Parts: sequence; structure tokens; C-alpha cells
Amino acid sequence: MRYFLYILRSEIKETYYVGMSNNPDRRLHFHNTDDRKSHTSRYRPWKIVYTEHSGTKKRLLQLSRK
Repeated sequence: MRYFLYILRSEIKETYYVGMSNNPDRRLHFHNTDDRKSHTSRYRPWKIVYTEHSGTKKRLLQLSRK
């Protein structure tokens, strides 16, 4: 399974969110529509500004910590 590191940028405030998923478009939709109160719900709407794929979660975790 391919995994992606993705970076979201808020369209209302200069803030970013880094996440991992096997389906970044589905996660973007979730971040923009989920009813739960969370960090990402405060800064909606989000857009994807970067993605990178890898075959392993371990490699993406290393990238996300840079």
C-alpha cells in the first residue's frame, strides 16, 4: 500500500497541518467537513499544498519530523 505525507494550508489563516494517509484527497475532505472540534476544524477550509508518497510509513514519519 502506498502512503502519502501531505501538507495542508488553511485558506483563512497562515497555518499548516502535516499528516499521513493512504488517500490524501479523502483526508482533505474529512478535515474540511468533520463535525468534531479539533485543530483542523478551527482553520477551515484547507487545501493540499504538498504531497509525497512512499511505500512505508516509517519513511514518511522521518520526513514529517524534518
